[in-house]
Amino acid sequence: MVSLFALIEDLIKPKSFAGIFGAAPSVALATLALTIASKGHQYAADELRATIGGAAAFFVYASAVSWVIMRYRLTAITVTATLVPLWLAIAFGGWFMFLK
Repeated sequence: MVSLFALIEDLIKPKSFAGIFGAAPSVALATLALTIASKGHQYAADELRATIGGAAAFFVYASAVSWVIMRYRLTAITVTATLVPLWLAIAFGGWFMFLK
């Protein structure tokens, strides 16, 4: 998996954006392996569901930030700070719906 993401990283332009594909999967896989070794498969499965929910919430947040910046020409700091509650609402909403 790490090699696949490294290949994607090499193909993506601009290179400043491509770094996401190199670091995130490696960290996620290493964390998953350590969690399975120390806490067991069931705990790791629960943590992985939370990771997927957080990633989905971040995707919605990043998409909303991009759209608002392009549509209204506001500064990045203003939009990102204003829309953090959106990210938290989606993340915690998913957590309450699927994990509890």
